Amino acid sequence: MKNMITKAALLGLSVTALSACGTLGGGDKGADTSYVARDVDTLYNAAKDRLDRGQAKIAAALFDEVERQHPYSPWARRAQQMSAFSYYVAGDYNKAIESSRRFLSIHPGNKDAPYAYYLIALSYYEQIGDVTRDQKITEQALTTLGEVARRYPDTRYAADARLKMDLVNDHLAGKEMEIGRFYQRRGQWLAATIRFREVIEKYETTTHSAEALMRLTESYLALGIPAEAKKTAAVLGANYPGSKWYERAFELVNKHAASEI
Repeated sequence: MKNMITKAALLGLSVTALSACGTLGGGDKGADTSYVARDVDTLYNAAKDRLDRGQAKIAAALFDEVERQHPYSPWARRAQQMSAFSYYVAGDYNKAIESSRRFLSIHPGNKDAPYAYYLIALSYYEQIGDVTRDQKITEQALTTLGEVARRYPDTRYAADARLKMDLVNDHLAGKEMEIGRFYQRRGQWLAATIRFREVIEKYETTTHSAEALMRLTESYLALGIPAEAKKTAAVLGANYPGSKWYERAFELVNKHAASEI
C-alpha cells in the first residue's frame, strides 16, 4: 500500500519536476523544511525529490512551502494536491484529509476535485480497524466513498470507491454479527435478534448474510417462536441451499420445531 510510484500511477497524480533545475538533497533530513525564501522551481523539486526518496512527511512540508511562499504561482494548486498525497503516503491521514478539504474549498470546480474527494475517502478507508472497535471511522469511510461514487459516477475513482464500499459494508456487517453473537452467548436473544435482522435487511449482499439467517433461526427457537424460525430457515435454504449454515439451521428446526406450525 505504501509504494508511492505505484500509487501515483494508479491515481493519475503526476509528480513531474518543473523546468530543469537542481533539487535540495542530502545532509540533515529536516534541513530543507525550515523557512528559507526560495524560488518555486527549487522548492517544488526539493519536495518531489524527498517524495521519490521515500521521505513523504518532509515532502508534504515542502509542498506546503510552495503554496506558502508562492501562493499565486501556477504550481501552488499542484503543490496543494501533492501535499495531501504526501501526507496520505506518510500515513498521516488526518493531515491528508485536512489538505484535501482545503484544496476543495479553494478549487471546488477544479478538474482535479474528483481526486481530492477520492483521497479523503481513502484516508478514512485506511483507518478502518477490526470489528471489535468503534466503527465511526468505518461509517465515515462509507459516507465519503459514497460521495465519490455519487458525484463522479463515470470516473475510475468511482469504480474503485464502489468496490471499497462493498468491503466496508462487509466490515460493518461483521461488526453487527460480532455484537449479535455476544448477545447470544449471554442469552439475550431479543437483542441478538435485532442485530441479525439488521445484517439481513441492511447488508443482505455481504458474506455474513447466510450466517445471520442461521443465527436468527437459533434466536427465534430460543425465544419460543418456532414458526418464525421455520420461515427464516426456509429463506436461508432458498438463498444458500448448499451452505453449512443451512445444514445447521435445518437440523435445528427439525430437532426443535418439526411438529410446530
